[in-house]
Amino acid sequence: MREIIEIPIDDAKPERFDVLKTQGIPFGNDLPEKVKTLLKRAIDLFLEFSQPLGIVSDISIPEFGSVYHGEGLNEKENPLDKIFKKADNLALFAITIGEKVSKKIDQLFKKNEFALGSMLDSVASAGTDKAVDIVENHFLNLLSNKGEITPSKGMLRYSPGYCGWHVSGQKKLFEFSHPEDIGITLLDSFLMKPLKSISGVMVIGEKEIFKFEDSYPFCDQCKTHSCRDRIRALFRESRPDNKKGVV
Repeated sequence: MREIIEIPIDDAKPERFDVLKTQGIPFGNDLPEKVKTLLKRAIDLFLEFSQPLGIVSDISIPEFGSVYHGEGLNEKENPLDKIFKKADNLALFAITIGEKVSKKIDQLFKKNEFALGSMLDSVASAGTDKAVDIVENHFLNLLSNKGEITPSKGMLRYSPGYCGWHVSGQKKLFEFSHPEDIGITLLDSFLMKPLKSISGVMVIGEKEIFKFEDSYPFCDQCKTHSCRDRIRALFRESRPDNKKGVV
């Protein structure tokens, strides 16, 4: 199965909490009127200039083994190498919110509108993450309709450049799933264009397979260790939506 998913722009509109978090503004505080105005303007620009699209391709464990190996530059030991081999389902994904919003951000900075440019950048990043969540939910619904999802199972997504999966893994990922069909190209640096794009693999399996200690050598370079929250969230029955996230 390979599917291109058109994502309604209103569905990709990010929550205020997620935007303000990237700006370092605690949620729940009374916002100054200037910040409220900037946030509203940035969200309006996001809705005007973003064009979210996603692509998802299911992939077998042997096929993903080839994609994952990539250029042979992965860390010798890393969690994904063990996790994907125990998965029930795997799917490559790529999403983008398009080039127009990135160009608008650049224009704002060039015009010295730094505050609005920074806020729009945060809105676009949060909107990109939300678009991935929508693609994840779409794939989960497909599996659920086939009776392949049970309460003991969960999903996490992993992207090249994280957790020991070398960023050069993008090359094989692109060769398999062809994100260029939704306007994403891969630069020589293995970064994607448009910038506000995310790719990786969705791993579905028994929740226990996702447990690992963040004690790998490369974990020392991680500033957030956010995988801890995402793994814990898998086991929170009251918040099933929390299972989403890049690891």
